[in-house]
Amino acid sequence: MKINSKLFFTLSVLSFYCFSSFSQSSYKAIEDISLFKSNLAEMSRKTNTIKSDFIQEKNLSFLSEKIISKGLFYFKKENKIRWQYTEPFDYLIIINDDKIFIKDEDKESKYDMGSNKIFNEINKIITGCVQGEILNNDKDYKIEYYENDNFYYVKLTPYSDKMKEFLSNIDIYFDKKDLSVSKLEMIELSGDYTKIEFLNKKLNEEIPDKTFNDL
Repeated sequence: MKINSKLFFTLSVLSFYCFSSFSQSSYKAIEDISLFKSNLAEMSRKTNTIKSDFIQEKNLSFLSEKIISKGLFYFKKENKIRWQYTEPFDYLIIINDDKIFIKDEDKESKYDMGSNKIFNEINKIITGCVQGEILNNDKDYKIEYYENDNFYYVKLTPYSDKMKEFLSNIDIYFDKKDLSVSKLEMIELSGDYTKIEFLNKKLNEEIPDKTFNDL
């Protein structure tokens, strides 16, 4: 299956402005990893929905300027996600269980998650990051844990050669106030990267199921 460039740009997110508060130089190793993972699992258990604004920054080596996008993010257990890009273009991705719906201006596409390994893997990464479950996957990733005064920072480096073809590592930043994901970074082998920062997060507000239906 051929994936268009805009889709790969979005999904290879999947997945934010670089503020000094996220500077890795100020981080130290987490002393009690088990406690952090236990608290994160409890937070995930209690979180049924997430609404958030987001800012995405895409850096490509062949472009002199970064690509900045903005939009709305919705998540609902168990496996429902909606990425709605509003700036600088209208672009929509809906993941509903094992189905993916994409609307690119007037063009609409549907995919079966099981028919494409890249879609499937990226979906696992996204839902795993949102729910914290990805931290239990030490079979596929080398996982390192750090913290500063405001954030927990987790670095995942894939073991799989297939994953390494397009991902060097995934960096996840959890807000210490509520353990929600504040920032997600995906760094490619080339040095290109995608950063997404989640802003104005609202947890456990009602989100109708129709939000995740095909248009």
